[in-house]
Formats: sequence, structure tokens, C-alpha cells
Amino acid sequence: MKINEKLRKQIFEIINNQLRDNDPPETKKTFDRLQNKGYNEFQTRQMIGQCLAVELFDILKHGKSYNNERYVKNLIALPKEPFD
Repeated sequence: MKINEKLRKQIFEIINNQLRDNDPPETKKTFDRLQNKGYNEFQTRQMIGQCLAVELFDILKHGKSYNNERYVKNLIALPKEPFD
């Protein structure tokens, strides 16, 4: 699969904002938990980015609203990939 670097950069920027603002707080908790499990910073951001991509896809493709409950549930389940 071809990687879209521009999209990855934007998703990582959203993650940076969530970490900086501690909003939602589960992003920082997940980031720290994954780092403590031995994942490097890039891997950690990539996994969190997968959870974010699920939400962005629903917003852009299906016109749905952001689902914070699902986002948090997917963060908590990491490193299991989010397919919900």
C-alpha cells in the first residue's frame, strides 16, 4: 500500500495537538502506555493514527459525526488494530 506522507503528517499533527492539549486525555494515556510497552515514538503515533483514521473516514466518506466514544475505545484496545 502506498503511503500518503501528506496525510500522515496531518494525522500526526492532530495527535500532537491532542497530546499538547490533553484532549482527549486517553490519547496521552495511550501514548505513554504504548511507549512503556516498548513501542517507539513513530510506532506509537502510527497506532494512534489508525484510530484517528477510523474517525476521519466516517466523517469524510459517510458524513457521520466524530465518535469520541469509539475513538477512546479503539485507543484503549491498542496495540490491537481498530476495525470498529
